[in-house]
Amino acid sequence: QVQLVESGGDSVQAGGSLRLSCTASTRTSSEYCIAWFRQAPGKEREGVAAIDFDGSTNYADSVKGRFIISKDSAKNTVFLQMNSLNNEDTGMYYCAAHSGWGCSVAPGSRDFDYWGQGTQVTVSS
Repeated sequence: QVQLVESGGDSVQAGGSLRLSCTASTRTSSEYCIAWFRQAPGKEREGVAAIDFDGSTNYADSVKGRFIISKDSAKNTVFLQMNSLNNEDTGMYYCAAHSGWGCSVAPGSRDFDYWGQGTQVTVSS
């Protein structure tokens, strides 16, 4: 079992930045794929970014170049640095994890087994 806790969500102006944190109960960064998802009102859940145990990353096209996923293995924490925010980035952000192959938020990626409670991000313009 892996417990995930998100923090850092806030209300910001368009063009601003936020950093989200996801802290795991174990050293998931050494064994698990960790990813960020988001869901806006009236929209489907969307994969945002993922980081594998070896540090490899991938991003949704909508955030590539603006968001950076990283980790601090000593603190069992994964970060999502979000820059140049716009109103399309508004939503509830969740971190999630799974073990094994296929660490990706691309269409067709495998399901995630563990989920945090979410943290709200609201971008106003």
